[in-house]
Amino acid sequence: MLELTTYKSPLHKMTQTTATCLWNDSAAIKELASSIEDGAVGATCNPVIVTEVLKKEMPYWEERIRHLLQERHTATEEQIGWRVVEEMSIRAAALLLPIFERYQGKNGRLSIQTDPHFYRDTRAIVEQALHFSRLAPNMIVKIPVTRAGIPAIEEATYRGVSINATVCFSLPQCVAVAEALERGLVRRQREGLDISTMGPVCTIMVGRLDDWLKVVAEKENLTTDPGYLEWAGVAVFKKTYRFFQERGYRVRLLSAAFRNHMHWSEFIGGDVVISPPYKWQLRYNASDVEVVPRIHQPVDPKIVEELLRKFGDFRRAYQADGLALDEFDSFPPTRRTLRQFIGACHDLAAQIRDFMIPNPDKDHA
Repeated sequence: MLELTTYKSPLHKMTQTTATCLWNDSAAIKELASSIEDGAVGATCNPVIVTEVLKKEMPYWEERIRHLLQERHTATEEQIGWRVVEEMSIRAAALLLPIFERYQGKNGRLSIQTDPHFYRDTRAIVEQALHFSRLAPNMIVKIPVTRAGIPAIEEATYRGVSINATVCFSLPQCVAVAEALERGLVRRQREGLDISTMGPVCTIMVGRLDDWLKVVAEKENLTTDPGYLEWAGVAVFKKTYRFFQERGYRVRLLSAAFRNHMHWSEFIGGDVVISPPYKWQLRYNASDVEVVPRIHQPVDPKIVEELLRKFGDFRRAYQADGLALDEFDSFPPTRRTLRQFIGACHDLAAQIRDFMIPNPDKDHA
């Protein structure tokens, strides 16, 4: 039978014909508006994204940053930078608010990241999560899956914050997130508090697991089919999805850190979120990848077996007992990602510094 409905793009077809949701991994207004036309129902903001958005929307933000410096004459560059993160998130959240109301909280949220410097401080994470959740009715707050992050996820959930667990690469981390969320939700329910509009998600940074295994292959002189290393994150995501479905956890998985089309196409059909940067959305929409459900198609067992045999960090990520809570912070993909996120905070502060203390050498170049 001929397909009568015309779809604008592959991503539009996915959002209109499957349970798989699209979130835009950017808070740039033009990019988000375009993504919404393809059916996007969420977006993300963090210091990494802010530094990129400032380049694209500098005419608007240059004036706003100068106003902030006048209004907050004692604020540090870090404080001004985080205020920019908040305001950028609020702008994007307003664009998503009609979607949030239509989905009654499950979608239509702006995902804002807590300060990665706090990754060891449960109390600081919770306090910032509560603050961020009050910026707009449709905020979802990103908390890292670290030793301190797991109790923060439970407590923030109990206190009514919708959580996006981030800095996460493995099945054992995802299980710890799901259990913490369940504890928080149960505590709310026991006290008669509403959970009907909460929409938690758990991110797996699939491409960052692949990245690390490629580093390991180089360091340890391991030889494998190079294509196999593109499947590691996919295998972990699919196994975790099955695990979550079997246990009935009240949290959706989210795919992030895109490196190839399989980080989108292999998850089509699942009740999951894919959250690619806008440039990857353009690439997917220009592709000839067929939009068909693949979430239940297993990764070739030969690929999984070889990855398990040759890569200890893949075993740790793939097996439910591969990582203990005390090992979350030392898992190499976690350390690499935290370093990048913390570095992005410093990059953002440096951008604000150029407004706050203009470089005299450039003035006289």
